[in-house]
Amino acid sequence: MSTLTSRSVLLDLLRPYRMRIVIAVIALVIAATSMLGVGQALRLVIDKGFSQGDPAWLDKALLGMFGVIALLAAATWLRFYNVSWLGERVTADLRRKVFDHLLSLPPSWFEAGRTGDVISRLTSDTTQLESVIGSSMSIALRNLLMLIGGLVMLFTTSLKLSFMVIAGVPLVVAPIMLFGRRVKKLARETQDRVADLGNRIDETIHEIRIVQAYGHEAADRRDFGAQVERGFVVAQRRITNRSALIVVVMVLVFGAISLILWQGGHDVLKGELSPGDLSAFVFYASMVAGSVGALSESWGELQRARGATERLVELLNSEPAIVVSSSPISLPQKVSGAIHFEAVDFRYPSRPDTPALEAFTLDVVPGETIALVGPSGAGKTTVFQMLLRFYDPQNGSISIDGVKLKDADPEAVRKQMGLVSQEAVIFATSVFENVRYGRLDATLDEVKAACESAYADEFVRGLPQGYDTDLGERGVKLSGGQRQRIAIARAILADRPILLLDEATSALDAESERVVQAALDHLTAGRTTLVIAHRLATVQRANRIVVMEHGRIVETGTHAELISADGLYAHLARLQFAA
Repeated sequence: MSTLTSRSVLLDLLRPYRMRIVIAVIALVIAATSMLGVGQALRLVIDKGFSQGDPAWLDKALLGMFGVIALLAAATWLRFYNVSWLGERVTADLRRKVFDHLLSLPPSWFEAGRTGDVISRLTSDTTQLESVIGSSMSIALRNLLMLIGGLVMLFTTSLKLSFMVIAGVPLVVAPIMLFGRRVKKLARETQDRVADLGNRIDETIHEIRIVQAYGHEAADRRDFGAQVERGFVVAQRRITNRSALIVVVMVLVFGAISLILWQGGHDVLKGELSPGDLSAFVFYASMVAGSVGALSESWGELQRARGATERLVELLNSEPAIVVSSSPISLPQKVSGAIHFEAVDFRYPSRPDTPALEAFTLDVVPGETIALVGPSGAGKTTVFQMLLRFYDPQNGSISIDGVKLKDADPEAVRKQMGLVSQEAVIFATSVFENVRYGRLDATLDEVKAACESAYADEFVRGLPQGYDTDLGERGVKLSGGQRQRIAIARAILADRPILLLDEATSALDAESERVVQAALDHLTAGRTTLVIAHRLATVQRANRIVVMEHGRIVETGTHAELISADGLYAHLARLQFAA
């Protein structure tokens, strides 16, 4: 993947809408030309109408001025509509592009990053870009054209006065460049502070029960207030620089106009310049001054948007750690579920000195249920992460039905696995959509059948809108056991040959565990199943128990065999019995 730049990303996004851009540019040129024409109409009104006392010329000049203004209004509407449409369209496309790319990144990327920062970039940064494309850039281009056209008209009206205007340009451009750099830097820092706030809000609201249970509200208010103030200080510095830029430009520009009026007034009195020419010159000088002032303000907006775009490009340049083969090997049409780990070594990037798996070799035959047992940090969850190909091993290989995972398409591999985690994942949508999450073509009858197999149908029917009931964020409207049964129904409906269970009953009370365990019995029938197990009741249902410690397999056997061996498993069992 080649490294993207802000410019290349924007050009790629704008390219499909070339015709809109052409229309907007044509309208922009017409509007700028019409504005310049108003100055000439003004000159005719004064010189031919007022000064010569010719009513016919006055009528014609005023009618011509009205026509030019009508053309200006029509062109402005056309420009405004098209650039606003472009801003909204490109922002929508950019959000989709960034979101699509985020979904290609492995969980490890999100573990290393901050969710709030990603959300901030995807929302506030794209909104900033929309403002620029849909407004600021168009305004900047319009004022640039009016600046150029105004300068041309100034020279055709009075060379002496024009050279006075040109002499003042460096005085105006210098502060724009100086303050512009500062505004860009502070704009980037402002967006970073907003992202920090997003992180803090997400973390606190997500864990509000713990916050309130430990009486941590006052400390959180204090910390959040301090973060808000840090963001305000940065924003204040940015506003100060932008305000100073506008003030300096205004003072310089309108000071120059005052000087021009003084000199031009004397030229009119001497007869070297007509009143109409002076009026037109002042009109164009005001236009040039206004354009320079607007450009200085737009420059600040453009620098701020540039900082936002760079943050978005950083996301787009984040590459997945998993390399997908250019010609992946296909899995068998019907996967049986044979799994083979061959001398797998793996260390997490964040902990390169600590082996998560070391010389890990394991064969799982189709339809077998394997329980992974061991103390915390033994590597059990890592086995699941490797199977789902969230990571690739540094040494060794993993295969399903004889196909090595590194040679296969990760998406195709994951479609062969159903996952039920310890903390059931429920999305903020209906029961129906939650259950069919892994099989979007499923019908309502199929969803109901899966829920019946998961012993969930009875409580679902009791919900206010049954299968159409919205379960709220993270399934807050359900109990722990109910959430787990919805997750099991999802895995049943997905009907995948390999099942990964991350101790799906460990957080439940005895009654909920009994119902969920019955649902799991339906789910595991005929499937290759790997279970991360802590409770002996779960372990004893397995065909084989694999005991892990420090990323290695230290024992393998049935419950009875391992108890007799009096090794690590027997020690863990005695601790559980004692508890």
